[in-house]
Amino acid sequence: MKSEGTPLAPMQDPKPLTSYRKYWAQRFGVAPFLPMSREEMEALGWDSCDVIIVTGDAYIDHPSFGMALVGRLLEAQGFRVGIISQPDWHSAEDFRRLGRPNLFFGVTAGNMDSMVNRYTADRRIRSDDAYTPGAAPNKRPDRAVIVYSQRCREAWPDARVVIGSIEASLRRIAHYDYWSDKVRRSILPDSKADLLLYGNAERALVELVHRLAAGEAIEAIRDLRGSAFMVTRGWRPEGWVEADSTTVDTPGATHPRTDPYAMESPSPLPPLPAGEGPGVRAQPIRFQSREERLAARREARAHTVVRLPSYEQVMGDPVLEAHASRTFHLESNPGNARALVQAHGDRDVWLNLPPIPLATAEMDYVYGLAYARAPHPAYGKAKIPAWEMIRFSVNIMRGCFGGCTFCSITEHEGRIIQSRSEQSILREIGEIRDKTEGFTGVISDLGGPTANMYRMACKDPKIESACRLPSCVYPDICENLRTDHAPLIHLYRKARELPGIKKVLIGSGLRYDLAVRSPEYVKELVTHHVGGYLKIAPEHIAEGPLSKMMKPGIASYDKFKAMFDQYSREAGKEQYLIPYFIAAHPGTSDADMLTLALWLKRNDFRLDQVQTFLPTPLATATAMYHTGKNPLRKVTKSSEEVSVVRGGRQRRLHKAFLRYHDPANWPLLREALRRMGRADLIGNGKRQLVPAFQPAGTTALPHTDGRAARRTSARTGRLRR
Repeated sequence: MKSEGTPLAPMQDPKPLTSYRKYWAQRFGVAPFLPMSREEMEALGWDSCDVIIVTGDAYIDHPSFGMALVGRLLEAQGFRVGIISQPDWHSAEDFRRLGRPNLFFGVTAGNMDSMVNRYTADRRIRSDDAYTPGAAPNKRPDRAVIVYSQRCREAWPDARVVIGSIEASLRRIAHYDYWSDKVRRSILPDSKADLLLYGNAERALVELVHRLAAGEAIEAIRDLRGSAFMVTRGWRPEGWVEADSTTVDTPGATHPRTDPYAMESPSPLPPLPAGEGPGVRAQPIRFQSREERLAARREARAHTVVRLPSYEQVMGDPVLEAHASRTFHLESNPGNARALVQAHGDRDVWLNLPPIPLATAEMDYVYGLAYARAPHPAYGKAKIPAWEMIRFSVNIMRGCFGGCTFCSITEHEGRIIQSRSEQSILREIGEIRDKTEGFTGVISDLGGPTANMYRMACKDPKIESACRLPSCVYPDICENLRTDHAPLIHLYRKARELPGIKKVLIGSGLRYDLAVRSPEYVKELVTHHVGGYLKIAPEHIAEGPLSKMMKPGIASYDKFKAMFDQYSREAGKEQYLIPYFIAAHPGTSDADMLTLALWLKRNDFRLDQVQTFLPTPLATATAMYHTGKNPLRKVTKSSEEVSVVRGGRQRRLHKAFLRYHDPANWPLLREALRRMGRADLIGNGKRQLVPAFQPAGTTALPHTDGRAARRTSARTGRLRR
C-alpha cells in the first residue's frame, strides 16, 4: 500500500538532545517561571507561545513534575513555553488564556493518571488531591487528557494537539478500564489528538518541535520512536510487512514444513525452459556468517509491524484481550521491539517502536536545566502536598527491570535503567541546600522507581538488546545482570560529605533481593540512611499470588531482615522495616490471605498502610483481573486460568486479613474463618487470629476506603514491630 507521510526508518543511533540548533526565540532568555498568564508573557516580551502545556497538576517548577521538565527542556531548545495549569474544563474559555500556540498544545493529565488520582481502589472519590494547592479535590476532570484535548480543539479548532504523560501513555491501545469495568478504545480516537508521545518522551518531543518549527506537517511525521497516531486502515510504510497476531495462534508468519509421512509426493519442480539444461541453472552456494544472518533478521524485524486483535475483538473476547496484552509486552524492548498496529473501526492506531533511553549525559542535561525549584508564585503560601513530599529529594534514575505485573512503570518508563551521573546528583543536592526554602540539612530521598537499581544494567548490550523476558530478577536474578552496588555506595558517601548536609535518607522502595547481593550496601544503608523506618514491599508470602506478581519468595525478605537487624544492632540503632502488602491481587485465594495474616501476627506486625489491588491500564495483572487468563504464558482458550477477586465483599475481606488487629474487621473475619472451616482461629490465644468477643463501641466498617483506614488507625496505633 502506498505510504502516507514519512516512511519509518530502522533503528539508528539516536540524535543527542543537545545537538539541535536552538530556535530563534532563544533571544528572549530564560523565564524565572514559565508564564501562566498574558501579563507574564508581556513581561517577558512575548507576543505568543510556541508550545502551551495544559496540565491537571499545579505548576511546580521542579524536575519531578512533568510540566516543568518538559517546559524547561523546550525552553532550553529556544522555544517559548506557556503553562495552563488546572484549567476550568467546563468551557473552552480558560484554554484561550495564553492565545493560540504557534506549534501545538501539549496535553497531560499530570504526574498521575486522573482516575487513579481521584478514585480509591474501591472506586470511591478521594477527599483530597496531593497535586493541588491546599489539597483541594475536584480540580481536574475524569479522563483529563480527553477532556482537555477536546477543549483545546474547541478553543482553537486549527491548533495541533499532542498528548503525553502517564495517562496517555498507558492508554495508547485498547485497554481494560477498571472504573467503567469495560474495555475502552485507545485514547487517540477519543481525544482526537494529532499525535501521542508515550513513555519518557524527551527525545521524541525535541525532534518533533524542531521539525514542526521547520515547517513539516504533523500528519507527515510518522517516524518518531515513542509515538502513536491514527492512520487509514491498512496503512503501512513502503517496504514494511505485517505479522498477523489477531488470533491466539503464534504471532508472525508460519512456514509449512515437509511432512515425511505424507502419502502424496511433493509438487514437482516447474519444467526447465526449452534449451536449458540443469547446468545452466546451477548457482554457487553462498554461506552467510552468523553476523550476517543476525543482521538480516534485525533488518526484517525493523520493518515488521505486528497487528494486534482489533478493539472490537478484544472488547468482546477476554482471551484475545489477554493475548493482546502478552503480545504488547513482548514488544517492549527498544532493542528488538516491532511496531504495533490495532484496528479501531475503519482506522488503525499505529504504535512506533519504543523510545531509546536517554544516555547519562542527556539525563544530566534534562535535570540540570534552569528550574526555579518552587511552586509558581500565583499559589502564594498555599501548601501543595506533592511538593512538600519531594522538595528535599533527588531523582537519581528512571526505569525498572523488576517487571512486577501490578505496576505500570515498565509500560511507561521501560525496563532499561537510565541513571544520572554522580556529579549531577551532587550538584542538585547543593541546589536544594542553597535554594530551597525551609531546608534543614536533611535530604529526604535519593531514589527513583526503585532505590537501589542505580547504574545497574545487562553485562552485554547485545544480550540486552535481544532479550524479550519481562523481568531481569524473576524467577531468579539473571546471570547477565550487573548487580554491583558500588556506584550507589560511593554516591551515598559523597552526598553525606557535602557541607551543610546533616543526613541523607532513602525514601524510595528498595528491591531487597538485589540488596542482599551486597552486604556492604545493606550495612551502608542501615548505618547511615534509615531514619528509623525503611520501606520494602514483599507484597505477599504465598507462592500463588507471588507467581502472578512476579515477586521473589519470602526467603529473600527473611535474609534481608536478618541483615537489617544485624547492622542496626551494630550501629546501636533501633530501626524497623515497613513492609507493604497487596490484598485481592489476581491469583490470591482466601486461604492465601489467611496464611499472610497468620504470618503477620506471628511476626507481630500491625499494618497501618495497606492497599487493595487497583487494576491500572496496560498492566499485566490488569489483564489477569479482566480476563481470568495468565498472559505471562502463551494464551489459548484452554491456557492457565487465574483466580480473580472481583466482589466488593471479598475485596474487603482480603484487606481485612491484612488488618486483622482492627476490631472493626473482626466480624467479617469471624464469618470468613467459620466458612473456611478455621473456627479454631477464633479466640483469645496467641495462636488465634481474632478474639471471640467484640469490644464495646466497635462495629464493622461499612467499607475500607482511605478515610476509614485513617480513623481506625487512630484507635489501633501505627505499625508496630
